Amino acid sequence: MIIDGKKIAQEIIEKLKNLPCPKKYLVAILVGENPASISFLKQKEKVADELGVKFKLTDLPEGAAENTIIKTISNLEHDNKCGGIIVQLPLPSHLNREKIISAIPKEKDVDVLNGGDVLPPAVGVVIKIIENYLPAEASAQAGKLKIENCNVAVVGLGALVGKPISEWLKDKTKELILINEGDDVSVIKNADIVISGVGKPNLITPEMLKENALVIDFGYSMKDGKLSGDFDSSLLTPIRQLADQVPSAYTPTPGGTGPVLVAQLFENFYRLNAK
Repeated sequence: MIIDGKKIAQEIIEKLKNLPCPKKYLVAILVGENPASISFLKQKEKVADELGVKFKLTDLPEGAAENTIIKTISNLEHDNKCGGIIVQLPLPSHLNREKIISAIPKEKDVDVLNGGDVLPPAVGVVIKIIENYLPAEASAQAGKLKIENCNVAVVGLGALVGKPISEWLKDKTKELILINEGDDVSVIKNADIVISGVGKPNLITPEMLKENALVIDFGYSMKDGKLSGDFDSSLLTPIRQLADQVPSAYTPTPGGTGPVLVAQLFENFYRLNAK
């Protein structure tokens, strides 16, 4: 089963359309020309247009200094017309990511990188996908997938995906398996749910998964000019899926977690600017 992220995202967007549109603008800061980041920003701009949200993009060169980026954030912090700030990750390797992220004020941090009163977008994505996913074996019981009965593996513990999701999952699962980038990923064979956000194409293959596993793939990177996820779904065929049920469901790339993540980000923007 391929999980339709676009459908889930559109449901969120339709709900937002029924709410007052924030009068303040949302700004994204892009440092460099990472192709995957540019692809994500185009999705954000498209949703902003659909909602009528004012969206601005601040382009900075690859070699931009930390002080320049922090000053840009500071100016936006004191701009009363700005209601949300996105620092598009990943940043170039010469920059201190934590120092830059910490400069984002909580009241304008739609990615919730510094904590706050709204859910990190990636956590919202996991909640929405599990709410929309009904395993075949559970249908007879008319019950949806319950995290507390599952072994959950989080692959990659980055600031946007793995870290907030793993923190949210604490004490919510039967077993929580945390895997840093570069660690042995074979342990995911024990996981009922695999959540990956490494950004390494083909990191996870069907043979590595438990039967009937659910794969929520946040990984995105460019491979051969195309956007690719961590899970290599190209190895699946309709016959094989029916025979092995490995996995029973997964999010594709593109069209999986990406659209939902963007929709969740705008939901946060609305909540931070609600009156």
